[in-house]
Amino acid sequence: MKASVTKGLGQGFVIEEVELAAPIGHEVRVQVRASGLCHSDLSVATFIGGEFPVVLGHEVAGVVTATGPDVTQVKTGDHVVGSLIQYCGSCVNCLSGRTHICLHPEYTLRAPEEAPRLSWNGAPVAQGMGLGGFAQETLVHENQLAVIPDEMPWAPAALIGCGVLTGAGAVLNSANVQHGETVVVMGAGGVGMNAVSGARLAGAGKIIVTDIEDGKLARARAFGATHVVNSRETDPVEAVRDITGGGAHHVFDFVGARPVTAQGLRMLGSGGGLYLIGVAGNDAGVEVSTMAALGGSQKVQGVYMGSSHLKRDIPFYASMYLQGRMNLDDLVSKEIGLADIEEGYEALKDGTTARVVITDLS
Repeated sequence: MKASVTKGLGQGFVIEEVELAAPIGHEVRVQVRASGLCHSDLSVATFIGGEFPVVLGHEVAGVVTATGPDVTQVKTGDHVVGSLIQYCGSCVNCLSGRTHICLHPEYTLRAPEEAPRLSWNGAPVAQGMGLGGFAQETLVHENQLAVIPDEMPWAPAALIGCGVLTGAGAVLNSANVQHGETVVVMGAGGVGMNAVSGARLAGAGKIIVTDIEDGKLARARAFGATHVVNSRETDPVEAVRDITGGGAHHVFDFVGARPVTAQGLRMLGSGGGLYLIGVAGNDAGVEVSTMAALGGSQKVQGVYMGSSHLKRDIPFYASMYLQGRMNLDDLVSKEIGLADIEEGYEALKDGTTARVVITDLS
């Protein structure tokens, strides 16, 4: 099969013929129909590094073509979405429903002594985040897959497994936003727009989006923001406190730059929570005054993958989309071929581009 292989840091994405093993145990073979481009994969390929060569890509949607003998949750012909959440299902966190922080994610991978799932020229190829979606086919543990309705379009479906889970999940799961509460979304990128969608589903009273680009803020309005603030032109803290009448219930930081995070903390009202999702650099963080936090009964919480349970949440978001209650179509700014990944990432540098999805796997 064809796959886009990253052979080392800064060596880009190169189409190669890669061999995919037959499924064993709980593994599921999936014919990829769509694969989203996420900045996390680009970071691995350009500066974070890891095991090379590797097939990256962790926003995957496709059709099940074969299953291992122990698979019970999916069947051949099912339409599925993959997620980078890897969980064992039996540790204390999984048993309490917190599969996003499983203690043994390695359970979803083959053991070192077993033959690799992927190989190229007779040598093993790593599989990014247990998925390896920049390929015509992939082999995935069933715990990383959720079944979706057959009528769900492929391109928006692929985005559910990461960006939608993260953005909407931060609002619905991590913060548990209640009807009528005020929400601030800092950063109007694709993941931030999913937070706006989540806030609408939760019935938030006011949804305020801050960013430095008017084009992104216009998009936020289209997704359902009730107020937008250009933080390059206006003090966002003063604006939020004025709009909310004293501070927000929930502030979601999708930027992750220290000055922006500090602003988010000052936007909080009494009993409010600041949720940290974006990371702009190694120095990302915020200084918290214990006295102020105590006096305001405020909290700061890190959020990973929207505190999601993929088996529950992916079908839910697909259902909301099909009912017309969640906008996923406008997240797909561009569709490309498997050989065009580098051009796709270049397109993402344009602030008006929300997400790019591979839909031509020929």
